[in-house]
Amino acid sequence: MSEPIKLVAFCGSLRKASFNRLALKAFVERLPAGVTSQTIEIDWPLYNADIQAQGFPEPVQAAQKMMLEADGIVLVTPEYNYGPSGVLKNAIDWLSRMTPQPFAAKPIAILGAAGGALGSARAQYQLRQILVFVDGRPVNKPEVMIAQAQNRFTDGKLNDEATGKLLADLGASLSLAIRQARAAAKVT
Repeated sequence: MSEPIKLVAFCGSLRKASFNRLALKAFVERLPAGVTSQTIEIDWPLYNADIQAQGFPEPVQAAQKMMLEADGIVLVTPEYNYGPSGVLKNAIDWLSRMTPQPFAAKPIAILGAAGGALGSARAQYQLRQILVFVDGRPVNKPEVMIAQAQNRFTDGKLNDEATGKLLADLGASLSLAIRQARAAAKVT
């Protein structure tokens, strides 16, 4: 039996009933056996170096600790004005300034839901660019871009089998990336 895998997840939407929260819930429901996920709430103050100089806010410190203890990260983003939400970007900005930097070398799954035809594609591609700087290891496939999200959920549950399979496959890909990272760490 393989070692358990712990994930931490960030939802880039603060709205309690957002399609991205529903997508995250559907993703977690489809994780492989032995994989658990905990969501980090990110309603934090805007990044400000003056605040940082006085000490990182407690929620940011707690998130860093959870991330360092986790095996992988899940980023779920809506698309606002062709980019990721400010809430998610703000969380990344805070966490990127911490030592140790908690994104470094972590396998990361990215997914998102949006009302348009591209399903958060542009936001996800921007996140991939950001992750280069913080040395994250995004899983490349499958890409999960839930288009026309208003039609993919009924009464808070995913109603689209093809999207459900993509979510399950992304969870499996993230788990594989984590196992591969563990194996590589044992070799070095």
